[in-house]
Parts: sequence; structure tokens; C-alpha cells
Amino acid sequence: MPDTAPHGLDGLAFGGDYNPEQWPEEVWQEDVRLMREAGVNLVSLGIFSWALLEPEPGRYDFDWLDRIIGLLHEHGIRIDLATPTVAPPAWFYRAHPDALPVSREGVRYAFGSRGAICHSSPAYRAAAAAITEQLARRYGGHPALALWHVHNEYGVPVSACYCDHCAVHFRRWLSTAYGTADAVNEAWGTAFWGQRYGSFDEIEPPRATPTVCNPAQRLDYARFADATMRENFVRERDLLHQHSPGIPVTTNFMTALSQCDSVDYWAWGREVDLVTNDHYLITDGRRTHVNLAMAADLTRSVAGGAPWLLLEHSTSGVNWQPRNPAKAPGQMARNSLAHVARGSDGAMFFQWRQSRRGAEKFHSSMLPHAGTDSRVWREVVGLGAALGGLEAVRGTRTAADAALVWDWQSWWAQRLEWRPSEDHDARERADTFYEALYDRHLTVDFTHPEAELSRYPLVVVPALYLAGEATGRNLRTYVENGGTLVVSYFSGIVDQHDAVHPGAHPGVLRDVLGLTVEEFSPLGEGERVRITAADGAELTGDVWSEFVVPRGAETVWTYADGLTAGRPAVTRHRLGRGTAWYVSTRLDAGALDTVLDAAAEDAGLAPRTGLPRDVEVVRRTGESGDYLFAVNHTGTDAKVPLPAHGTELLTGERTAGRLGLPAGAVRVVKLDD
Repeated sequence: MPDTAPHGLDGLAFGGDYNPEQWPEEVWQEDVRLMREAGVNLVSLGIFSWALLEPEPGRYDFDWLDRIIGLLHEHGIRIDLATPTVAPPAWFYRAHPDALPVSREGVRYAFGSRGAICHSSPAYRAAAAAITEQLARRYGGHPALALWHVHNEYGVPVSACYCDHCAVHFRRWLSTAYGTADAVNEAWGTAFWGQRYGSFDEIEPPRATPTVCNPAQRLDYARFADATMRENFVRERDLLHQHSPGIPVTTNFMTALSQCDSVDYWAWGREVDLVTNDHYLITDGRRTHVNLAMAADLTRSVAGGAPWLLLEHSTSGVNWQPRNPAKAPGQMARNSLAHVARGSDGAMFFQWRQSRRGAEKFHSSMLPHAGTDSRVWREVVGLGAALGGLEAVRGTRTAADAALVWDWQSWWAQRLEWRPSEDHDARERADTFYEALYDRHLTVDFTHPEAELSRYPLVVVPALYLAGEATGRNLRTYVENGGTLVVSYFSGIVDQHDAVHPGAHPGVLRDVLGLTVEEFSPLGEGERVRITAADGAELTGDVWSEFVVPRGAETVWTYADGLTAGRPAVTRHRLGRGTAWYVSTRLDAGALDTVLDAAAEDAGLAPRTGLPRDVEVVRRTGESGDYLFAVNHTGTDAKVPLPAHGTELLTGERTAGRLGLPAGAVRVVKLDD
């Protein structure tokens, strides 16, 4: 079996994407010298190099790659070697123009970008396997090789293609999944609008239609597109395992809900040897460090709680948003160490040397255009030293306090057309619930709806439109056995085929919540609704309200106005040894905290006192000890209470009782045994 950590790497990984092919060879010597100065121990290599490695069909040129790998190895820098299958060469597309993907509207994309791939194309599959095998045979036993890196950011920018190759492949996929066309008709509800199919040959991809396309067909096509990309990954992975035994194989995920929405990472996490992730701050006015923490927690959860690796982030500004601000002094290290706190065994960047040409020449790098006499470079060197001092953290696991249920396939289904309100957004609810938990200083695991939950005192379900019978049983068992569950509106509505569960809403969640929903009552744009408690406290919701009927649940908050005035808005259901809460309107993070405060009391989660807002405290634990990470995202010095005496690893200071945490700083305390 391959390792699950970069081979031959003793400490935390530090480095980034290295693209030496963009530079004359005389620059390479300077690069490796500066890498050693910065403390770099791992670089990703060859991601976009297919055209150089195979300049003509079947003719390979590895001389330049031999030289740069040899140079890096000579200087003690290990390699994350990519298969360059995200960017086929121009000659390939000239020979196989049908390998370019086609949009739903029938537009065939052109060569000249990246990721322009029909993953069902037989020619692409064969060519990708061939270049992968060549690389595996040549470098599979190289002493510098630490990790194999398949492709790059699957699903970005294209996941689904709608060409004729995909039509044939989709029919095969449906035949395997359903067996008969009649079974497809039943699953898709094709009796509606006269869409029945007499054979698989009649089924096409869900291309653009005059009005709304069959939603169950659209959902299955999203699953098919994801599974097709994963088939190609597995084919390359297996070739690498065959020719390079013992070396882990990964591909870089983009788990943040703000960055990739077409990949079911629960399924992908089971296929890689090491989960890796790319994360970039989205400057949309939100608290970017909360999005960072959420992405890191989600990545760790996809890894099953095991250590993972941040394979890309930025030293400063990116280049692809409408406005791309620089990171503030100290923010790069703070961001990097926040990922480490939440389970990453290192911090890698895109990229090492800033490009002079191409689409990403204004994307920041470890070695910027300004060179070594720059703030960014000095901070890079400082971060390398800090990570070098945290070697003992490697391999430990992050401890979580609560869980958030998330399912990418439910998200896909909810986003299809003709839902009760376009204002209800599953990602927004996940962001808001996570933010409310973050502000309570709780570390969060994400979990699949059917995963085992008993270790969590509190589980929240921010948006689970699609939920099968197994999910309903799982959540009920969790509550009956003493868990505390909080569920948001429009959850439990449909099964895996987007068919509404028989009976009243919320379908498979009726029993655990102890209620039914007679009717949804979405609110108009800008409309608000007040909800009140028995003690007169008042909160405000928007976007959504419902006609809730308690069937064993008690009413805790009541609608004070609107069509649902006098009806339950927030309920609590005692079931077995636990409780299940239901929130039937959209509350912001502050209002939601009021509900979570009561739920946390049920769960026995005492409030975290003495921690200011935007100061994180996260624990990693393992055989080498317990490590407390304190991260101050504010401009004010803070004091952090400590559960035991310890040693602060970045300064060497002994700590007792309370830890001084300067503004914008990170401290890592190894707690005494």
C-alpha cells in the first residue's frame, strides 16, 4: 500500500508550484538557492507540461525534466510530480477536435485556456493514460519523488460536457446504474410531460431545452459528469500505483463551497491516498478567515479526520476576482498556520516564481516580481522558519466539538430550476451556520448525512433538501441515543431521484423533528418576518417561512406577523435521550446564535468564555502530544486561557494559565503531559 503522507518528508511541507519551463535554465540555479534560503522542502512540478514532454504524438522529451529534478534533488528538495493531463497539447486537439467539451447550449469550447476536456473522449483517455505511464516508468523510483499529483483541480473550469461522446457514455452509465430503460423512467418520473423513453438509445444528455428540463435527469447527469472525471483519475492513479509502488497519489481538491460546486468530494476523498486542497480567499465582503476555517475543516472531514495538505494558496493577492487586494502584513503566515491548525501538514503556494507572461502574471507568488528585497519574500522566509519549528505537529489530528451535515448531491439538486424561492441558497445557509458555530469558538467536522454521528454532542443540518430513508434513520438514531440536532428549513424534502417523499414535508425528517409542514411560504424580496419567544424576545427572519404543525414538538419561537403569524417558527422535540430543533425561517448568524445557545445547552456544550470574536483556538493531538493553536485575526492584543502549562513553539516561551496573543499573531503551545 502507498503511504498517505509525502514520501521522505520529515517535517511540515513548505513550497509551491514550480514552473521552470517558463524560465531559461540559468534561472534554475538561483531558484534552488533561494528555495533553500526560504526553507522550501517540496515543490509541485510538471502540471502544465504536456506539450513539452510530448511535443509530437508518441515522441517524448524528458531531458529538461531530468535536469530540473536532478537539480532539486541535489539541493534536498522533494518533488510532487504531476501528470500534465489538465492541459493537452495543441497537436492533440488538432487531431481530435471532438475532445474539446461542448456546453449545454451546443457551443464547442476552443483550445487556448486550461481544463478544456471532454472526459468521455476515448482519444483523451488513451492519450492521458499514455503520458501518465511514461512518467510513471521513468520517475516512479526516483529518490526525490515524494508524491504523485494527478491532473489539476478537477471540475474547474469545466466538469460536464454534452457532446455525442458523452451521450454514448451516459447511456452506458445509466445502463449500469438502472439496468433497464423502464427503471430510468421510474426514477426520472418521465410520465410527467410525456418524457417516457422506450430504450437507452433514445436518451440524450440534458442539453438546452425550451423550458425546464427534467430535474431528475439533470441531477443524474451531474452525478455522471463527476463519476466520469473520477474514472479518469482512478485510471491514472492505478497506473502510478503499478509503476511507482509506495508513493502516494493525490489530486488537488477545491473543497471551499465558494470555489468548486460540481465535485462530490465525499466520493473523491475515498480514492486519493492523501487529501490535498487549494484554497483562495474570496474578497466578497465576508470575513475571509471564516471561509478559510470552513474550507480547512471541510477538507479535513473529506480526509476522514486524517492530516491533509494545503497544496495551493496565495502569498498575497490573486488575479481572477473583480478586485484583488494584497494581503496585509502578517496575513500570509496567519492564513497558512490557520490551515495547519485545522489539520494540514504544511503550507504550499501557487506559485514559486511569479510569471511574466500568461493569464496569471498578476497572481502573487513566493518569489514576486519585486524579488528578494520585498515584504512578501521576507514573510515567505519567516513562514518557512516557523513551519520548520513545528515539525512535531506533523501527523497529529485536529479535535472537533460539533458536526455540520453537508452533501454535495443535495446541493446540486436544490439548485435546479423551479424551486419555491430563488433566494434560498444552500451554500449561504452552510456559511451562516458555520459562522455561528465559529463565533461560538467551536471546531467543526463536516459529515455525510449517513455517517456515524455518536461522537458529536451537537449536529447541525443547514441545508439538506435531498435526503434518503437511510439519512432519516441515521438522524433519528443519533437523537434517540442522546444527541442534539438542529435542522434548517427545506430539508428532507426529496429522495435521491428528486422525488418528493410521500406525505407531508419534511419527508424523512418528520419523525425526528416531531412535526409536519403543511405549506411553504417563501417571503418576497426584502420582506422580513418577526418571531417571538415566550419571554418577549424577538428575532427577525427573511427569505422563508412555513406553516408548521407540531406532532410532538414544542413551540419555542412563534411567527409574530406575516401569513404564518401565530404558527411555530422554531421548535424543539424531545426524542429518546436527545432533542431535535427545527428552524423554519432564515436567521442571520447573530440571530441563529440565540437558537444555537439553547441547543448547545441541551448538548452540554458550555460556552467558551474569555475568547474575543475572531480569535481562534484549535487543538491538534497525537502521539507526540497536544498542541493548542491560537490565531488572532484582530488588530488588538488578546489573552487566551490555557487548560494546562506548556511551551510556545514559535518563541520558546513557557506558558501558564493565560497566553498572550499579539494582534494578528499566531501562537502554538505544546501542552505539558
